[in-house]
Amino acid sequence: MRCLVTGATGYIGGRLAPRLLDAGHEVRCLSRSAARLRDVPWHARVDVAEGDLTDPSSLGPALEGIEVAYFLVHSLGRRDFESVDRRAASCFAAACAAAGVRKIVYLGGPDPGSRASAHLRSRTEVARILHDSGVPTVVLRAPVIIGSGSASFEMLRYLTERLPAMVTPRWVDNQIQPIAVRDVLAYLIAAASLPAGSYDIGGADVLSYAEMMRRYARVAGLRRRIIVPTRVLSPALSAHWVGLVTPVPNSIARPLVASVVHEAVADDREIRRLVPQVSPVGFDTAVRLALCKIRNADVETRWSSAAGGDAAAEPLPSDPDWSGGTVYVDERCREVDAPVEALWRVIEGVGGENGWYSFPLAWSVRGWLDKLVGGVGLRRGRRDRHRLRVGEALDWWRVEEIVPGSLLRLRAEMRVPGRAWLEMRATASAGGGSVYRQRAVFLPRGLGGHAYWASVLPFHGVVFSGMARNIASRAAALGKGA
Repeated sequence: MRCLVTGATGYIGGRLAPRLLDAGHEVRCLSRSAARLRDVPWHARVDVAEGDLTDPSSLGPALEGIEVAYFLVHSLGRRDFESVDRRAASCFAAACAAAGVRKIVYLGGPDPGSRASAHLRSRTEVARILHDSGVPTVVLRAPVIIGSGSASFEMLRYLTERLPAMVTPRWVDNQIQPIAVRDVLAYLIAAASLPAGSYDIGGADVLSYAEMMRRYARVAGLRRRIIVPTRVLSPALSAHWVGLVTPVPNSIARPLVASVVHEAVADDREIRRLVPQVSPVGFDTAVRLALCKIRNADVETRWSSAAGGDAAAEPLPSDPDWSGGTVYVDERCREVDAPVEALWRVIEGVGGENGWYSFPLAWSVRGWLDKLVGGVGLRRGRRDRHRLRVGEALDWWRVEEIVPGSLLRLRAEMRVPGRAWLEMRATASAGGGSVYRQRAVFLPRGLGGHAYWASVLPFHGVVFSGMARNIASRAAALGKGA
């Protein structure tokens, strides 16, 4: 079958596309920027169409000749995500009908009825819009998804690992039927041949969120967690706490917490009858598989890959009108007693567990301050310990451009009054050595932006000079050990 995958740069879409290929389907991926898929290992096997789900004129060419269209996008993390998703679903539904698409497949969430959170209410509305398109539509309703890199799993993982004892809201006793991401993907592939309709999907176990934390601790080899439910913590306070303790920012933690406030037990009898070849694994197995992927640095996609928009959509400008023509730049250059290959290994390995090679306390404090004002903070880490791709998150940065062996450009996603970039370059020099060039660029927005740059300028001399010096030293050490 000829399949279109929307959301191919996201968590589920980025895993579904290669599995559809392996199942013998032809795959076209829709993205606002083709560059976002440039570095994925299956890029050469798919057709990439550039388009925007809220722009009807761009959808016709993408859907030409398509038999099954997967709608796997959402705008979670935006204040206006309900209206954006409503428009995207409406445009997509109309375009599918006009293009003669035979089936739409949508991955939604459980429907708790009138008590639904804004997140689940939006998922239900999108499902209705797609069903009303006139195109046969299959909706899979999944509760909490357990898999390496999923936002729900990251929330569970960090809460459990960092808090051996915790006072929790009452909703931790609600019943949930978590499902492994591998089973979600298997159901999505099978959905291409299912009759139109809505189907609940779930894993083999039904358990409370508190029990999920206790069982995670057991699988991960941690001591038993002490959990004390209380009436005091509202969903809003819970979300704020999740945003501080885990890498998941408040903007995403809020709708996730609001969703698990309601019980989510799947009535999956029908899907099991229609798709008997999928035998969902239990919670412990799902956690074990996810932790194995993390420990082996084999995480295919992460929730943060889809957050933050298209990395290549707005390249580093020189002097936009809103900055008043002002560009602040901090540049550093160092000769490195190491081949360019060793220097590049250090550059591509920055962030995450390796840190930023300068003044860790300052980076940590800045990350906490960003978290306190609702930003992403410094704990998103890396998908892979050694390799980066265009568009993926790296702590509070987003990879905007990467030229292997030569250039890494990062765009800041912390809360600042302006836009910021960090460039790191490696070039070969005579005698087998190399040169490291580092450039931080800040475009201030209004008076607050200028004041911000002035306030952090004293720290840049310490942070950025130390970063350049330590990266050069680390590369030299690697070069000698090669």
